[in-house]
Amino acid sequence: MDEDGRLYFIEMNTRIQVEHPITEAITGVDIVKAQLRIAAGERLDAILPPKLEIRGHAIECRINAEQSGEVHPSAGKITVFNVPGGNGVRVDTALYAEGVVPPYYDSLIAKLIVRGRDRAEAIAKMDRALSQFVVQGIETSISMHRAIVQDPGFRAGEFDTRFMERFLANKAEE
Repeated sequence: MDEDGRLYFIEMNTRIQVEHPITEAITGVDIVKAQLRIAAGERLDAILPPKLEIRGHAIECRINAEQSGEVHPSAGKITVFNVPGGNGVRVDTALYAEGVVPPYYDSLIAKLIVRGRDRAEAIAKMDRALSQFVVQGIETSISMHRAIVQDPGFRAGEFDTRFMERFLANKAEE
């Protein structure tokens, strides 16, 4: 409301992308918190530093409740849920042991984000974090992500929009 009592509505796109933790990891800016502060009326120059610096490399794996390498949902009760941790490791999830994954919704159960000084360190952290991520009771995409980060082509940066098609075809031949 302004000083004359007129009410103004401000429209904004409040949707945030599922990959936003990557930006947060390499900039140090909590994007959701910044959005809330902006919505509360704070100026952008009071929220962000004058110059954003990109630091390191980050990778995100979307852990889905589905059979590895397929897009078939895996609903059911989670019996064990152990997430990795450590410096440069972040897990966004709302699930827990004894939680139930219903078959009617998006199969995303967690986002695993790692940050390293460079791409090689980020890949090594992701491989280690995936090896420590334990979900039992349902099938997940964890083993597929491990195979991807261990793939020589992926490690060498040799990928494009058809990487997964080739990757899955090669796995089918093995």
